[in-house]
Amino acid sequence: MSEPVEPSPSSGASRTRRSVLVAGAAGLAAAPLWAATPAAPALGAYAADRDGGSGGSGERSGDAADGVPLTPDRVLRILEDGNRRWVAGRLRHPHQTVARREQVAGAQHPLATVFSCIDSRVPPEIVFDRGVGDLFVVRTAAQTNDGLVQGAVEYGVEESLTPLLVVMGHQRCGAVSFAVETLNAGRDAPAHLQDVLDALRPAYEAAKGLPGDQVDNTVRAQIRLTVRQLEHDALLEPYERTGRARVVGAYYSLDTGVVDFCV
Repeated sequence: MSEPVEPSPSSGASRTRRSVLVAGAAGLAAAPLWAATPAAPALGAYAADRDGGSGGSGERSGDAADGVPLTPDRVLRILEDGNRRWVAGRLRHPHQTVARREQVAGAQHPLATVFSCIDSRVPPEIVFDRGVGDLFVVRTAAQTNDGLVQGAVEYGVEESLTPLLVVMGHQRCGAVSFAVETLNAGRDAPAHLQDVLDALRPAYEAAKGLPGDQVDNTVRAQIRLTVRQLEHDALLEPYERTGRARVVGAYYSLDTGVVDFCV
């Protein structure tokens, strides 16, 4: 699989990577996001909440035990539980106290790395009802990827050993809407918006022949393409192969607050 798309449209390597993505895009549009790997203990462990559900002291959130290594599947369940609380309006606000700030000041052990859009309506810590030190968050327009972003994502898994990497797109994405409208009209974009346009072009090509809403189809294609890029990342693949890390795609509904991990 190709390496991540570089941001500069003038780079020969960038054009090569984009062409590889475009060539495989049609098949990826309908492909499953992840082939499940056997569960295996993740490296490291995650300390339990002691802040209490409402941000008090002396209580646990009930989603992790002290010193217990977390597998990708277990972390996924924790995020799913947090999202259910967000949807139901029953947030616990774990790890959002002064005590937590002091606890992680010297070291951090995040649960997951979340690669998502910059959209102000999709804050991962709130969407998954988490707090300080729980998530590495990388955000770009329509979770577009390049070398710097790839390095940040690799850092989360390689250096801090987060067992789960979530690529999260969302409903009615403004960056994708802009890209679809501009590409449909055959126009270029001003300044560095052209970099965003170029990065989204493979997803646009994958989705443009599909029935239904073109923007939504492009959002989902972008999730799939990004997941595939990260699955084949040279640094991440060994962790995935041994079950110590997992890459999953997710789609967030602005209307309901639901995160669908089965895009």
